[in-house]
Amino acid sequence: MADIFEKLLKNAGPLGQHRERAHGYFAFPKLEGEIGSRMKFRGKDMVVWSLNNYLGLANHPEVRKADADAAAAYGLASPMGARMMSGNTDQHEQLESELAAFVFKQDAILMNFGYQGIMSTIDAICGRHDVIVYDAESHACIIDGLRLHPGHRYVFKHNDLEDFEKQMQRATALIEKQKAGGILVITEGVFGMAGDQGKLKEIAALKGKYDFRLLVDDAHGFGTLGKTGAGAGEAQGCQDAIDLYFSTFAKSMASIGAFLAGDKTIIDFIRYNIRSQIFAKSLPMPLVIGNLKRLEMLRTMPELKEKLWSNALKLQAGLKERGFDIGKTDTPVTPVYMKGGVEEATAMVMDLRENYKIFCSIVVYPVIPKGHIIYRLIPTAAHTDADIQETLVAFTETKAKLDAGDY
Repeated sequence: MADIFEKLLKNAGPLGQHRERAHGYFAFPKLEGEIGSRMKFRGKDMVVWSLNNYLGLANHPEVRKADADAAAAYGLASPMGARMMSGNTDQHEQLESELAAFVFKQDAILMNFGYQGIMSTIDAICGRHDVIVYDAESHACIIDGLRLHPGHRYVFKHNDLEDFEKQMQRATALIEKQKAGGILVITEGVFGMAGDQGKLKEIAALKGKYDFRLLVDDAHGFGTLGKTGAGAGEAQGCQDAIDLYFSTFAKSMASIGAFLAGDKTIIDFIRYNIRSQIFAKSLPMPLVIGNLKRLEMLRTMPELKEKLWSNALKLQAGLKERGFDIGKTDTPVTPVYMKGGVEEATAMVMDLRENYKIFCSIVVYPVIPKGHIIYRLIPTAAHTDADIQETLVAFTETKAKLDAGDY
């Protein structure tokens, strides 16, 4: 019998194989100082484009005060126990009610984390006879939820409606053959790598042709899209057709937690059957009260979203004017596509950080195909015109070096 750890020592994994070289710089870097558009990395001031602090709430004085006051009043232990047993409060239920109203749904359930929540939602809804149809570029949390599903699943090419219909036909045929089960379609409001919105309106319009329910993960759209900030469904005019609307607090609200909203009868079922919440400690009171404050600011301070979009459009326009490929983004998420391998990307990142004081996330093989580099920039309401201009200069100069083969 082999030692189960033996294979771990022989194969560190696609990312782990680079750990000795990457750790502390490219992977697991340490940003220090107050969260904002400028922080310290290895003692140097950097313009930071890697934080999903979309509305700049992480260090907003009103948010900091609400968090501090709640922590002083309740501590981090309250309430003790899982919601179902001893961890429920009026404030937890108030936050659920306000979230449901904000995204135009009847009811909502709080969850401790987005990643955990979406996985457990899929597990609670789908049985072995049910079929899941999902977008190929769905986030890892959705993919891991699918791995828990004992039934069939069909993937459609990213935002490809023709292929979506093909997979729906396969799913429908299987349901009819086995004479049991239903179909759950899963997609995202905003795809966090490319920044393009999911085709929610077009998918929802096919409900008359196919029988399915629609679950949308709108982590990057909640608070940033739509007239009121209710997300991609509101922006596309199809929020009513989304059966289950999911989002996290980790993006626009700069906090911890998540929620799922929908019809009251369905949310009630999930509330009593979602294992990751039934068997987990309740979200601590300071987070609940802090999130109530953040949600209030989303409702009453539209200037935060306006500033986010002003910065995003300035950054994206500046990149396009300089000849950069930013793909099909129609959200604040700003990818920059370049050609090059891991070595070129490594040198370019170091140049940006050490000589231009720009800190942003980069994606290379094996996450994307060989020969490609993607920088992902996340503009926020906290960024300034100076941040944007310094970044545009840095990208222009380092791209010229990349093209010249200097890296």
